[in-house]
Amino acid sequence: MKNRGVENSIADVEVTAGQDARVILSGRLDAASVAANWARVVEPLRQGRAAATDIDASGVEYCDGAGVGLLIELRRIAARNGGQATIHGLPAKLAPLVEMASLDDPTVCALDPPPPAPVLVRVGRSASELLRDALQMITFTGEVIAALCWAIRHPRQVRWRDVRMVAEKAGVNALPVASLLGALVGAIVAYQTAAPLRNFGADADVYVADIIAVAVLRELGPLITAILAAGRTGSAFAAEVGTMKVTEELDALSTMGLSPVRFLIVPRVLATVLVLPFLCVFVNLISIAGGYAVFASLGYPWATFWRRTLEVVNYVDLLGGLFKMLVFALLVAAIGCQRGLVTKQGPGAVGDSTTRAVVTGIVLIIAADWLLGAAYFRLGI
Repeated sequence: MKNRGVENSIADVEVTAGQDARVILSGRLDAASVAANWARVVEPLRQGRAAATDIDASGVEYCDGAGVGLLIELRRIAARNGGQATIHGLPAKLAPLVEMASLDDPTVCALDPPPPAPVLVRVGRSASELLRDALQMITFTGEVIAALCWAIRHPRQVRWRDVRMVAEKAGVNALPVASLLGALVGAIVAYQTAAPLRNFGADADVYVADIIAVAVLRELGPLITAILAAGRTGSAFAAEVGTMKVTEELDALSTMGLSPVRFLIVPRVLATVLVLPFLCVFVNLISIAGGYAVFASLGYPWATFWRRTLEVVNYVDLLGGLFKMLVFALLVAAIGCQRGLVTKQGPGAVGDSTTRAVVTGIVLIIAADWLLGAAYFRLGI
């Protein structure tokens, strides 16, 4: 098959299917001419399956990156067809460019996705990454504990202005959404327990007050607050610290002799640990109020709700929930900051760190809640 000339660009393509292919190039191999003639040159070679390809470039006057790309593609097609492409007549100043652009394996394109790894290899890589991530978190936990001990010994060196600012963002600014979630959860628990309790008798739904008080103080209040903080505060910490990592601000702090953990992490952890228990108490009150709204709709007065609540809960339930909240707050702040510190380079790195901070935070909160719940059960609390 033979295709002839386009003015002052790629002049000739001559292919003998099944045997040898001959390509004659002349004129200017620039972006415009290569784009206009790419298919006319490449497709006959792809369809011909020639054993060898002879490329005559003696008439080439000019060659830019597009022209080099065309020559590399011709070599690649020949290699994939089981043959070899030979370029001759290329000007001496252009030959090094083609050699520099040539791949070690001409059958593979740099843009082609790599072949999938075997299953065992992928499992091993995932396990290795999980182990490495766990070791990083353990190491970071030790650094944070050491930094907090330093802050206790040197309270005047703590950036209390940053602590106050972070506490406002994590606590005060979260009150509207915390109020909404708390009220809705309290009402949902009341609705979901009232109907089953009625199966045990006409007045059995009076125990809705008992269930709401115990569930909110011991479990739902701290858990709702912690998950809310993981979505708001933990993600914010990961984004802030991650942006500093990408813009090399953390490297600048280290260059100036300042510890990023003491300078950035300690104020955030302190503020979170100090403010979230108060936010948890607020969520508890709002959740109980939301439950009472449903309880009142069942025909019971406030006095009954209050009496039942005082009979089933005491300060141990409140303190047990607040201790959970302290653990959750430490996890939220530490995970958010740790994910920010290990942010990689790239346009999506900060987003990836933020996502990982939220997911890891929620998973660890649930795991810690399970451990604390089991410990409370064993202790009879």
